[in-house]
Amino acid sequence: MLSVIESVNSAVNNFIWGIPAMICIIGVGLVLSCRTHFIQIRKFPYAMKVTIGRMLRKRDASDGAMTPFQAVCTALAATVGTGNIAGVAGAIAIGGPGAVFWMWVSAVLGMCTKFSEVTLAVHFRETNEKGELVGGPMYYIKNGLSKNWHWLAYLFAAFGVLTVFGTGNATQVNTITTAIDTALYNYNVISSNAVGTVNLIIGIVIAVVLAFILLGGVKRIGQVTEKLVPFMALVYIVLALGVIVLNYRNIPGVFAAIFEGAFNPASITGGAVGSFFMSMKKGVSRGIFSNEAGLGTGSIAHACADTRKPVKQGFFGIFEVFVDTIVICTMTALVILCSGVPVEYGAAAGAELTILGFTTTYGSWVSVFTAVAMCCFAFSTIIGWGLYGARCIEFLFGTGVNKPFMLVYSLVAIVGATMDLGLMWSIAETFNGLMAIPNLIAVFLLSGVVVKLVKEYFAGEGAGH
Repeated sequence: MLSVIESVNSAVNNFIWGIPAMICIIGVGLVLSCRTHFIQIRKFPYAMKVTIGRMLRKRDASDGAMTPFQAVCTALAATVGTGNIAGVAGAIAIGGPGAVFWMWVSAVLGMCTKFSEVTLAVHFRETNEKGELVGGPMYYIKNGLSKNWHWLAYLFAAFGVLTVFGTGNATQVNTITTAIDTALYNYNVISSNAVGTVNLIIGIVIAVVLAFILLGGVKRIGQVTEKLVPFMALVYIVLALGVIVLNYRNIPGVFAAIFEGAFNPASITGGAVGSFFMSMKKGVSRGIFSNEAGLGTGSIAHACADTRKPVKQGFFGIFEVFVDTIVICTMTALVILCSGVPVEYGAAAGAELTILGFTTTYGSWVSVFTAVAMCCFAFSTIIGWGLYGARCIEFLFGTGVNKPFMLVYSLVAIVGATMDLGLMWSIAETFNGLMAIPNLIAVFLLSGVVVKLVKEYFAGEGAGH
């Protein structure tokens, strides 16, 4: 039975994250970019000015809402995760250095897709029975499209609930326990016999802390993420910059390998990766999996923002993809390629390749800091996806299920810490990809609304409103 599930999941997964799906995701991004006259490039300086300016402005949000900065931090908490460390390493190993170039391409188009998702989410959001702002793909499908399309909203929400326990929780907790176990092993703090007990304790601690944060509602989630995300991103970027600076002589060769490998991967990988399409597929899929542009999930957090200007909040979507993929994913790629660690092209690789890049440059002591970074990345993802899951199940069954869901979601952390997940990661990744289908259809159909809102916004800005 298990082998049947595995083979069916593999077939669906290969299609969802395969070339046809990549064409759909890139295609929608291209359509949105053309219709908005490439707003992500044309208005990039303005987007940075607006988003950074609003982040530096300290103010409290109204009840049932987050500040715009808290909203973007919650969305970044979910997107900046272990995929930025392990996913990039996997893309380079399977697709060669050229995969980084295609990651950049997917990010440029993804900026416009995410801008559109966030703009629609804020424009079509609602206030629930508890007075909280709620929105996301299920709400802009429900409130923006005709009743003939409403089944897509329920499909998205159902896939969302199925995804959060795997992608958002169990696999992330498993990453935390693995990172802590490795660090403790390196310093001979624990023996192999004590691993099970240590992991159980870690799982219980995470479950308790997670329940405390999530049951506090959107305001507490926002208060945690606005402190955790800047800290973890800054620590990781500083460590990565150190590797790049110390290996600065390799930078020209690395960029040459990235651009040459994008179109002729065999020349860089010695034939181990000879397919142009493999390099493109891995770069695009890892980029999308990291920044979630096209999945629609980030817009759920942005819909909680205390703002009356959908387009202004939409610029945070551009900022978010830029930080996640152009900055953090590129840093990870440069750590691997500049440090000179041996990459076995054509073979699967994960976080261990990135960690090796750090330890080769700094020494084994840095494994403690990489463990802390991975724990922060994974824990922030758990928090962000907890909010996504709560909003999805609330859309299906009402606000009465929120607290029971939060408790169950928190307890799943113990499962993730103590069990061999095996097939769960692959199944969760499949459901994650399935969420993109109803969302991309909706964003494509509502692209005219995005164009209208952009025109109205800049007409108002030009008039000094």
